[in-house]
Amino acid sequence: MTSSGVAAAGTVGGGKGSSSTEAASAQVLELRDQLARVAYAGDVKGTQDTLAALDPLLTDLAVGQVYSIQAEAKDQAGMAKDQQSEASRILADSAAEPRAYTNQLPGLPGLPDPLSMLNGLLQGLLDTLKALLGSLLGALPVPALPPLPVPVPVP
Repeated sequence: MTSSGVAAAGTVGGGKGSSSTEAASAQVLELRDQLARVAYAGDVKGTQDTLAALDPLLTDLAVGQVYSIQAEAKDQAGMAKDQQSEASRILADSAAEPRAYTNQLPGLPGLPDPLSMLNGLLQGLLDTLKALLGSLLGALPVPALPPLPVPVPVP
């Protein structure tokens, strides 16, 4: 198995090699798209559920005990895991103060209320998931985000 292509990947303990990492890539892609859809729809419960679904996958990718992936992908998964945990913590406790994440990503509109306070954090997580997908997919292009349900202001 070479180190190009799908992250030179396999699974630890007798998994199915690159097909297992391809499945993880597909799951990351699906959850990234789902997170974008629910967050931009202002759906707090859907955002919480998607963040919860990301948790075990990002943990497995970051720790490297289930998937054998490149160090860069592990680092990106660890960063995404930190962002996911922070967003989950803030959504679970309305009195929690988010760290200062003020970066507005080019091409992404701001999140609607009540998720606007997490704008930089969730956009950062989406960006980190994009980088993670790039590492997992190797030379394959990372699919763009689906069309976002950006609310139209009511006059």
